[in-house]
Amino acid sequence: MALSLSIPVPKEDARAGARAARRVATWLWACAFMVFAMAVIGAITRLTESGLSMVEWRPLIGWLPPTTEAEWTRVFELYRQTPEYRFLNAGMSLDAFKEIFFWEWLHRLWGRAIGLVFALPLLAFWALGTLGRIRHIRRLGWKLLALLALGGLQGVMGWVMVQSGLVDRPSVSHYRLAAHLGLAFVIFGALVWMALVVGRAEVMPQPRAIRPVRRHAWATLGVLFLTVIWGAFVAGLDAGLAYNTWPLMNGTLLPAEAWGIEPVWLNPVQNTALVQFIHRWIAIVAALAVLALTWRALAARAEGAARVLAVLAGIAVLAQVLLGIVTLLAMVPISVATLHQAGALTVFGLVVAFLAESRRISNRPI
Repeated sequence: MALSLSIPVPKEDARAGARAARRVATWLWACAFMVFAMAVIGAITRLTESGLSMVEWRPLIGWLPPTTEAEWTRVFELYRQTPEYRFLNAGMSLDAFKEIFFWEWLHRLWGRAIGLVFALPLLAFWALGTLGRIRHIRRLGWKLLALLALGGLQGVMGWVMVQSGLVDRPSVSHYRLAAHLGLAFVIFGALVWMALVVGRAEVMPQPRAIRPVRRHAWATLGVLFLTVIWGAFVAGLDAGLAYNTWPLMNGTLLPAEAWGIEPVWLNPVQNTALVQFIHRWIAIVAALAVLALTWRALAARAEGAARVLAVLAGIAVLAQVLLGIVTLLAMVPISVATLHQAGALTVFGLVVAFLAESRRISNRPI
């Protein structure tokens, strides 16, 4: 017998279904905002080099930071055994440790809060039959459960990333950092998509010419995602602290050392020079793709929210390119670099929202 996440309910009028959809959509938007904030807090955690300050993973406990001097001394002693302390922060005071501990603690606390804010309302919506009243999305409960599973996987991925910096190196693996950040974007994009399709049983009819524009938008989303991944490589390798000139890299388009690692195929993902070069120019390609999306959406006479979102995406990507250049030239100041990560989420979310709003679907289950 198949398990259903939506309790069968009697037929209800359209108003009851619309109210249920609004409740669920509002909850999904709140979760999307929390994931957005989580990624921003994660950026600050990374930029302040706070991510390796908590060497214990206690997902079900540890909501509060140490409250006694004895407990602070214990966790500090654990940190003093890590490669980061021995190689980079030897002699750090307890007060300085408390400062970096705060950001990692807040990052983990916020992640736990997201889990509760997602899981508990989902259970309530299921038990009350709210999901069953939303008829325009097939298997809604299962899709939401899949999102919950992704959130749990993200928590595990975060700890797997931290572990890579606790053994024999004073930094986390940039591959695991990229996986952690990439999964955050997937979850954020999925929440934005679900919030929009749940909240709108009907979308404004779009002209037939919007179809190729939507294909363009999907491709653009892929390029944006690749830009994010190489941005994580830049962050993980501290590549943003090298070649702080624009558009050339210390007087040349591509430094000679960009191919200095053997075997040569490792250079795009391990060589500081080539990793930064790829991130620079794939970001420009992504920006041009977004601007072309804006132009094509307007030329295709996109209607309603889809038209507005296309314009906002074009404006946001121009701001994002500017933030990226300033971040590089100023040698990665925390405030600007944090805004740069927030900008990446904003552009990504706007393209996802454009795709959701430009559907030609009306009153059909999806």
